[in-house]
Amino acid sequence: MNPPSFLARVRAQRDAFHPMERRLADFVLEFPGDLASYAASELADLAGVSNATVTRFIRRLGYPGYGAARRAIRREKEAGSPLFIARRGAAEPDAAATPRAYLARCQQNLRQTLIEADDATIRRIARAVLAARRVRILGFRSSRSFATYLQWQLFQVKEATQVIPGPGDTLAQYLADAGPLDLFIVFGLRRRPASLRRVLDEVLRTGAQLLYVTDAQLAPLEGASWHLRCHTAASAALDNHVAVIAVCHRLASAVLALAGPAERARLSAIEAGHDSLDEL
Repeated sequence: MNPPSFLARVRAQRDAFHPMERRLADFVLEFPGDLASYAASELADLAGVSNATVTRFIRRLGYPGYGAARRAIRREKEAGSPLFIARRGAAEPDAAATPRAYLARCQQNLRQTLIEADDATIRRIARAVLAARRVRILGFRSSRSFATYLQWQLFQVKEATQVIPGPGDTLAQYLADAGPLDLFIVFGLRRRPASLRRVLDEVLRTGAQLLYVTDAQLAPLEGASWHLRCHTAASAALDNHVAVIAVCHRLASAVLALAGPAERARLSAIEAGHDSLDEL
């Protein structure tokens, strides 16, 4: 079991702190990520407490010293919590940057991502999508949105494409008969639920092909057929997901370009249905 996070320790002990320590607790709970960049004396000045209060506060949280607490904060910042990334006194994230600076950040993320997710890799994945018996797409939290978007695109040419689990279903129902003929696409953008690693292990256990799509902070997943790592850096509390959508678009476009007669016939039938139903 993982040790309690920095924030969990502060929240658990807040009411038991002495008044000045409680004042410091309230200060750091508002913008905990600031501790990663402040020296102990700077934190004391900003919170309006003494250096001794900072020392007692850190030790009561269970850290041997301020340096250990700062290292814990840095690890939690890397996990992607907006609360840890937001900074005291900062303007609204990314909206404060000029349009040119924001565009430059998007371009940098796209460039780095698309260099790594090269054309040959995308085409191999697209062929696997077309050849698979079933394509099952999975994502938790914000990653569910990307899973739904990709399924919506692929479904036009690949009928056996599904976002899982469906309402009221369990993942086990979709893993029970999965095998080498199937392809799972799992989105694991931060912040990932703790259970995701177990889900990935179960998918790999079935022998199915696995495409794992994550942020660039995650190390390559051993056993995955493909691992596309999207750069999501932002000068803000929220990750920049422009590159994730670009990867989804590239993959869907490659699938459409490589589609055979059966897939093109499905697309034609869908368009004919739109006309007869006057849907669009």
